[in-house]
Amino acid sequence: QVHLVESGGGLVQAGGSLRLSCGVTNGTFGGYARAWSRQAPGKEREIVASITYGGHNTWYANDVKGRFTISRDNTLTVVYLEMNDLKPEDTAVYYCAATNSLSLSANRHDYEYWGQGTQVTVSS
Repeated sequence: QVHLVESGGGLVQAGGSLRLSCGVTNGTFGGYARAWSRQAPGKEREIVASITYGGHNTWYANDVKGRFTISRDNTLTVVYLEMNDLKPEDTAVYYCAATNSLSLSANRHDYEYWGQGTQVTVSS
């Protein structure tokens, strides 16, 4: 079975940066759009960034636009989330996701595959 595996979370001070990675085991998710989402305590999971399979189109939630960048590596297998100017309100468990679609989606219900998540904590 194909799995998504996140890494790169941790504790950082406000204003700092982190880079999350999402790899794939037992497969490639070729042709799938990918996304990063997050879930803070007591809140619903939300998509914060998404990218098409070829990496030519991206989408960002308003509260991360200009601070976060989603990208894919040359193999189109690994997806990254570069997070800059982090704020305490960015604290959450971050999940990567995949959907069998050539289009972007900001709706978490459109994504069929999810990783187990990585904790990001931003201290003030």
